Amino acid sequence: MAGRFAAPAPAGYGQMQWMPPPPVPANCPPGLEYLTQIDQLLIKQQVELLEAFTGFETNNKYKILNSMGQQVFFAAEDTDCCTRQCCGPGRPFEMKILDNHEQEIVHLTRPLRCQSCLFPCCLQEIEVQSPPGTVLGYCAQEWSICIPKFTIQNADRETILRIEGPFCQCSLCGDVDFQVLSADGQNQVGRISKQWTGLVKEAFTDADNFGITFPMDLDVKMKAVVLGACFLIDFMFFEQAQNQDNSSY
Repeated sequence: MAGRFAAPAPAGYGQMQWMPPPPVPANCPPGLEYLTQIDQLLIKQQVELLEAFTGFETNNKYKILNSMGQQVFFAAEDTDCCTRQCCGPGRPFEMKILDNHEQEIVHLTRPLRCQSCLFPCCLQEIEVQSPPGTVLGYCAQEWSICIPKFTIQNADRETILRIEGPFCQCSLCGDVDFQVLSADGQNQVGRISKQWTGLVKEAFTDADNFGITFPMDLDVKMKAVVLGACFLIDFMFFEQAQNQDNSSY
């Protein structure tokens, strides 16, 4: 995705250069001060060898980087084995987002809801907390037949931003863009992009890369909710059940 998001070379979690902490502004949840100086994020899902070779679904792990390739956060899914194997990409999950001191600064919760229908009770949602236990907001799916639509809401369920995806979410040697729009849906203010990672990786793993852009002056709480929205979009549209993929070869 040249010219839009930086794509640094992969490195181990312990070897990655971390972004130095900026000053903490007033009314900022601890740990989110990093987002005050950021208008782009790159999310790189780690390839799990066990999953790639056996199709056995493992907990997802992600590095969250800034545009300079410095690591900002590390995200780790916390879901039991039975849920992962039985529910596949539609599974409910808890996800922890950690800082460079391995302290949890954001907690994501996706409840179990059926993905095969669009009744209001089954629309997908993710709750974003920071610090854990304090709700910042939600990314909630809207009812739509053809085009994926979501709202970014604050803790009071007020719509702050909207997200609108493409009609086709297939990645055929290119990126898939979800537009981040103003609350009225009239202006694009950012983007969540699933990035093409190459034929081999796309075919044999479900490890995805995403790029996020948002306004620099957007409230850090809403930046955190947009980050949570990226994980919901990953699971809904791009998380493949490897045991199904491998069975086709």
